[in-house]
This record gives sequence, C-alpha cells and structure tokens, in this order.
Amino acid sequence: MFLRPDEFKKILLRNKIISAEKFQKYLEQARKKGKNITDFILESKIISEQELSKMLSEYFHIPYIDLQNKQIPKNILSIIPEPIAKTHKIIAFEKTRNDLKVAMLDPRDLQTIEFIKKKTNLEVKLYITTPKEISNALHQYRSSLKARMSLITETDQEGKSIEELKNMAHNLPIVKIVDSLLEYAIFENASDVHIEPQEKELIVRYRIDGILKEVMNFSKNVLPAITARIKVLASLKLDEHRLPQDGRFKMEKEGEKISFRVSIIPTFYGEKTVMRLLNESKKIPSLIELGISEYNLKKIQRNIKKPHGMILVTGPTGSGKTTTLYSILNILNSSEVNISTVEDPIEYQMPHINQTQVEPKIGLTFANGLRSLLRQDPDIIMIGEIRDNETAEMSINASLTGHLVLSTLHTNDAATAFPRLLDMQVEPFLIASTVNIIIAQRLIRKICMNCIESYELDKEMLAHIEERVDTKTLLAVMAKEGIITHNQKLRSLLFYRGSGCTQCDKKGYKGRVGIYEVIEKTSEIEKLIIANTSGDKILKAAQATQGMTTLLQDGFIKAKMGMTTIEEILRTTQE
Repeated sequence: MFLRPDEFKKILLRNKIISAEKFQKYLEQARKKGKNITDFILESKIISEQELSKMLSEYFHIPYIDLQNKQIPKNILSIIPEPIAKTHKIIAFEKTRNDLKVAMLDPRDLQTIEFIKKKTNLEVKLYITTPKEISNALHQYRSSLKARMSLITETDQEGKSIEELKNMAHNLPIVKIVDSLLEYAIFENASDVHIEPQEKELIVRYRIDGILKEVMNFSKNVLPAITARIKVLASLKLDEHRLPQDGRFKMEKEGEKISFRVSIIPTFYGEKTVMRLLNESKKIPSLIELGISEYNLKKIQRNIKKPHGMILVTGPTGSGKTTTLYSILNILNSSEVNISTVEDPIEYQMPHINQTQVEPKIGLTFANGLRSLLRQDPDIIMIGEIRDNETAEMSINASLTGHLVLSTLHTNDAATAFPRLLDMQVEPFLIASTVNIIIAQRLIRKICMNCIESYELDKEMLAHIEERVDTKTLLAVMAKEGIITHNQKLRSLLFYRGSGCTQCDKKGYKGRVGIYEVIEKTSEIEKLIIANTSGDKILKAAQATQGMTTLLQDGFIKAKMGMTTIEEILRTTQE
C-alpha cells in the first residue's frame, strides 16, 4: 500500500492508532532501513492489512471488498491484462452490462483507471482491498494462463513447415498474449520489449525510463508460437531460425501510431526477440521541454542560426541524442530551406523534411546516403550518426561547402568529441574550422510527483558525494545559476526523492529528462583543437572561458530543483 507519510499519519491519528510522536519515531526508523513507512508499520504488526484497508475505505469514501476465497470468472479476470494487474495491483472481479467492478490498493491511480475505461468502454466501479487479497487474485491468472497454454502443444519450431508455423502464429491464445504484451508496453511507455528464452522458461522484460524490468514469464513451450507471431507481424521468414532477422510493423492505439522495430537473433536457448517502440504520433519536444537550461539554450540558438558548419550531439546509446537533433530541426524547419536527413531508424516523421532510411543490406549506408543527398541541393543535412572515417570526412566537407550539418557521435562528454574526430583521421584544422558547437547529454529519471518528499543529506551521502565531486566548484556553479545563495553549504541543502507509490511502481521515479553540457567553439577552443590538445584541457578551457556547466553540475542543479535525485545523477554520470 502506498501513502504519502503526511497522509498516512493523518489516517493513523484519526483512528487513534498511534500518537504523532510515535509516528515520527517510526518514520525515522523506516527511513534508516530504506523502507516505505506504510510497509514498516504493517511489518511491525501495529495494524493489519485488513484494518488499514478498511481505514482507507473510510478515508477515500470507497467501499472495501474482501476477495478472499472469491473465484473470479476467467473472462472477467482477463479484461485487465496480467502485466497491468500485477504492476498496478488492480483486479477486475465482477461485470454487469455497463459497469466493471475492480479492486485495487491505490484509488488515486487515475492513469490506470482511465486506461481500463477506454479499453472496456465500461464505467469502472472502484473497491479497496488488501495486498494479500490482490496477490491471491493474481495467482488465478497463472491457472488461467496454464489453461490457455495447454491449447499449445509442446513442439520445437525446427523442422516445422511454413504452414504449420503460420497456424501457430494465428493461434488465438498466442495472438492474445502477444497483443497484451504490446498493449501493455505502450501503456507503460516502454522503449523496448525483450523476449528472452532461458533454459526452462521464457522471460519478458520492458525497458522503462532506461531501466529493464521483468513483467512476465511463460513456459518455454510457447517460445516457438510467440516468435512465429512476431515474425508474421514483422513480415520475416518463419522458417529461418539460424540467422538474425530485422523487420518492423505498426499498430494504432487510441489514435496514436506506434512503430515496432524488431530484431530476432538465435541464442543458446532459442531465438531472442527485442522490439524497439517508436511513437510516430508523439509531438517533437522543444529544447526547454528536453531540460536544456536557458544559458545553454542561448548558446545553441546562436549556433543554429549559422548558415554552415557542424552541430554535434554526443552521448551513449539511448541518451536521447536523436530527439535533440529533431528538436533543433523543428526550429530550423521552414519553407525557405531544404532539409534532408539520412537516419537509422526514422524516429519522427516531419513535414517538409526529406527523410531517408539507411538500408545497409542494399548498400544504402550513412556515407552513401550523404553522398546522394549532396546532389539534392540541401541547405541543412542531418546524419543519424558519424560512425566511420568516410562519413566523418564527408560530413566535414559538406559543412565546408556551405551546408549546416547536424549529427551524433558516441562519446562520454562534449570535450572528447574533438579527439574522437581526430581518431577518425579528420585533420585538426578542419575540425577547428567546421565544428560550431557540441552538446553532450544523458537521460535521467525524474522523481514521481505523486510521492515526492524532501530530505537533508546524511553524513554517509555527504562523504560519498565529496569522494566523487568537487563540492566547492559545484556550490559556486549552483550559486551562479541562482539555485542557492553564495554562503550555503551542501549539508544544509534540501534535496528530494520519491517514497514510492503505485503510479511509479514503487520506484520513486516516473518519466525522464535530460542533463546537458555544451561547448561552443571560440577562438580559444579553436587554438586548442589545432594544437591537438586533450579533451581534459579543452574541458577546463571551456569552463574557464565560457562558464560551461558539466553534466554532473547540471544534474545537481536539477536535483536541487526537485526534478531528480542525487543517486540518479551519480549513477548516470559515473565514468
């Protein structure tokens, strides 16, 4: 059960369970053990789950339901897909012509309630129950699932004819399972779905806010049928099991077009499938919405107005580099310029921009695509990634001949982008004369606003931060940004975290935002590049002459503003 500490305190005091002083004592003990106060009180046997559920029923004016020993009909139970029921602790237990009765732990989980309303076209009637009763009801999914699995015979897909594999792929239980997995992935804003065969089972994991999370597991028997179903959707070869295959398919859900990019590879225990989700209906965010500070925004705006040169965005895979490029293209997009792109994949479809998808199988690489684009009279070119010498050389030449070139590089920070280009055998004087600005970024998890709470750093965390961070410089940067005053110390600052609730799956985080560092080319930086200077020296020069804020410093600013946690910043910026 997930309640804010102040809310839980109010309920306990109203019911005269404990005093305010006792509650504060338990709260401190729970925090020391890293536990949610509600769980701590329940584990301490101060009240039972049932007693608390009845108090919540009264507090929220929602009826209590006892699901103990209640056998829910399979057709009612399956109205809410198992992954959603399991994650959001919600069970459908009764249905009438117009209403669906559901039992849940957190009646404020409006997103899930709204999803069920739209999915069923029924009025949802809420009831509160206990965690134990939800857990017992979830076991009924297992028996229901086993019954459906019994319809699928234990077979190996090797040696099966294409017709037999097609029949497996169109088997109704398998269609429902795959549809539920895809539907739930969309609902949870997952970026990737991993379907992984193990020795005796099949595990399904979603990447949500950058972190992989196991959502379901099946008997290994269903692997051939699930894989065949996805191959049918992605128009892949059903009888090919020894070589990797790539494909894609689309589905429309509640007016949104979702594209699934499919990769299937053979592993020791069978074929593993990974699907990348791209929401084609999603609005391209602005640079401010991405989390770029006003100071960095001014630097970027200065440089995107230049008619030629290079704008590079750097960071590891999955750090949101391409989205940043799209946001910049969205600003530049007008009827007065010709914008062309070479991408892998095309993540957003943009009007008035000529977008080309890389197809290495037929020889359409980034380099070949760029070579063809230069014959198309472009003003602005976006290349998905500079990953080899040929693409780097052509990008530099394009920016020298009057084009504005946008691209990405895989480096850990902005300063090391210059040595990276040197590694690709680009001459230092060419880098110095073409690269206008470099943006480095990471994606960090945001604190769940439903369960946010403030706290002061303890001695252990202060010591950990001082080991990793130059705190004197950090505090000076935070004061310069107006986040703190000049005389404040780190130990006196309030920071924030999520206590965990049903809306964030007890993680304390929901959604992501970027942290950034931006190096603008100046005469000082240009001299250092020509002199083949190391990334560290370029970084120090940018800090000294431009007042550049590093990824870590930008992260701490966002942590102080209540957007993320210190733990998340230290995790994502760790070298």
